[in-house]
Amino acid sequence: MDVLSIILIVVALIVGAGVGIIVGNLYRKKVAEAEIGSAEQEAKRIVADAMKTAEAKKKEAILEGKDEVHRLRNESEKELSDRRKEVQRQERRIQQKEETLDRKLDNVEKKEDRVAKKMKDAEARLAEVETIKKSQFEMLERISGYTVDQAKSYLLNELEKELSHEKSLKIMEYEQQLKDESDKRARNIISLAIQRCAADQVAEATVSVVPLPNDEMKGRIIGREGRNIRAIETLTGVDLIIDDTPEAITLSSFEPVRREIARISLEKLISDGRIHPARVEEMVEKARREVENSIKQAGERAVLDAGVNGLHPELVKILGRLKYRTSYGQNVLNHSLEVCYLSGIIASELGLDPTVAKRAGLLHDIGKALDHEIEGSHVEIGVDVARKYKESDAVIHAIQAHHGDVEAKTVVACIVQAADAISAARPGARRENLENYIKRLQKLEEVASSFKGVETSFAIQAGREIRIMVKPEQVKDDSMASLARDICKKIEEDLEYPGQIKVNIIRESRAIDYAK
Repeated sequence: MDVLSIILIVVALIVGAGVGIIVGNLYRKKVAEAEIGSAEQEAKRIVADAMKTAEAKKKEAILEGKDEVHRLRNESEKELSDRRKEVQRQERRIQQKEETLDRKLDNVEKKEDRVAKKMKDAEARLAEVETIKKSQFEMLERISGYTVDQAKSYLLNELEKELSHEKSLKIMEYEQQLKDESDKRARNIISLAIQRCAADQVAEATVSVVPLPNDEMKGRIIGREGRNIRAIETLTGVDLIIDDTPEAITLSSFEPVRREIARISLEKLISDGRIHPARVEEMVEKARREVENSIKQAGERAVLDAGVNGLHPELVKILGRLKYRTSYGQNVLNHSLEVCYLSGIIASELGLDPTVAKRAGLLHDIGKALDHEIEGSHVEIGVDVARKYKESDAVIHAIQAHHGDVEAKTVVACIVQAADAISAARPGARRENLENYIKRLQKLEEVASSFKGVETSFAIQAGREIRIMVKPEQVKDDSMASLARDICKKIEEDLEYPGQIKVNIIRESRAIDYAK
């Protein structure tokens, strides 16, 4: 083949390829246009379906909204109807109440009218009765020949002569009635007696003195406008007495534990130097914890020293409070330990088990730890506390009988009575010297012997009891109650004494003859 043929063949191939490419492009274009047309139709169909679906959902939502509006309208109408009915019921009820009140008011007015009418009738009858009474008195005066005053005097004289026996019986009856019906009054009387017998020592027993480094400290303790001293008094419950006494402040309170807390708090504040309400509160809390710890340790030490086991922990704490309690200058915790020791010794000497006696002796004055907080005598409080913490009946009875409030029915109770008298009533145990002690007993015997019919008298039990022997020919049995009452009144008026004094009158008749 020549070159021209080859060139022609190549040109033909190039032209064929170009024509093929063009034809291919045209075909692909046609196919693409066909696919685009079908896609546009599909899109239009989808849009049409979506519009139909949206229209259907729109109609459905409108229907649901209408149903919801209808339901809410029905509920609102029902609620309004119920409220209208409730208002109508309330109105009917109020109307009924108004009618009832009107009827009651009418009844009250009618009753007032009737009462006023009865009062007028009663006044008229009373005037009539007074007139009749006056005429009867005048008639009686003419018949008897006595005036009204003379007749009264005559009758009273005769009545006094005839009813001496009945008078004594009535006194005994009234005394028994008062004892049975006046527990509350008896507690008040006991409280007053305790205050009266503590009057001589109240200043020494209820105050504490805190020394100051200088008088300038008084102003710092008082604080601006008195805020520091008010904070101390409020938190401790103790009165601070700041007077002209140099370099000293007095703390006054009947409650010894609070007074001790206030003393420790004040000493801490003075030592620290920073005195303001917040610091006061902090120091009072620290002092309270110290005192509570000291009370607990004192109770545990007392129980250990006494050799008494098995006490309730709260009872041990209460016993420790007696460390800060005094009675006429005698520390009550030391007194309780002394009674415990004496009771154990007496029980051992009698051949009895000293365990119960020592336990009762240790707890006999437990009520004094709480008598500033609980109303009643320390005996009643001690019995309640012992019963609360499950002490035995023997211990409870010994506490109840150690001052003779009830009759001692057990040997243990008698032992505790004797030990208490030995410890507390002996001369020198309390703030009363031997000379004053003897004078008080002599004065008690003189008061009793000053009454007519008394033969002799003896003050016993350290002045807690006076036994009086009377002459049987001058004092009869029915007049002994009157004599005892008169002696008690005389003792109360003329003497000052601790606790209470039992007046015991003894009348004895003897007939003696000799066979010869």
